[in-house]
This record gives sequence, C-alpha cells and structure tokens, in this order.
Amino acid sequence: QVQLVESGGGLVQAGGSLRLSCVASRSISSINAMGWYRQVPGNQRELVARIIGGGSITYADSVKGRFTISRDNAKNTMYLQMNSLKPEDTAVYYCNALWSLNLYWGQGTQVTVSS
Repeated sequence: QVQLVESGGGLVQAGGSLRLSCVASRSISSINAMGWYRQVPGNQRELVARIIGGGSITYADSVKGRFTISRDNAKNTMYLQMNSLKPEDTAVYYCNALWSLNLYWGQGTQVTVSS
C-alpha cells in the first residue's frame, strides 16, 4: 500500500502564494504519473497540474502562468507552487500517483484564498 501525504495548505489573501507538498511512502523515480487535483464541495474533482513519468507537464488553463508543478525524486516529493492566488482557487487540493495500474490519492489539504 502506498501513502501520499499532502501539506502546505492554508488561508492566504488574494495575490499571495502557497507551496503544497505531497510526500510518497515509496520511491517516485519510476512513477508513471503524479498530479494535483482540486475539488470544491458540490463539484467534480478537477485536474490542476500533472507530470507524466517522462517529464511531460500539463496544466489546467485556469492556473497556467501562476502555478508550477515539480518533483524531487530524492525526497519522494511532488510540489505545487501557487502564485497570484485568486479566490476561485479555493478548494481542497489532492495529490495522486499512478504506479503501473494502481492509482493512489492523498487525503487532501485545504486552500482558502480570501478576497
């Protein structure tokens, strides 16, 4: 069983920054894909950013130019640097990871952006 633990969420004013971390309980060097998703109550979970194993990165249009996804294989950690935050970025942020055919999710971390 693989565990993913997110951290770094919190309350920030519009225009501020936060950095989310997702630590995996196993090596991510051979991972197929890792990503950040977010969910607002009543809405579906949506992709924020994703890294495919070879290094290809995808961002949601709503966060392009503001958010940056990265990973540190030595620390088994994925990051999401979020700048120029907007109130509409308020959500629970989840990380996920795909190894072979197995998909794992973290427990989520709340991000609240005040106007």
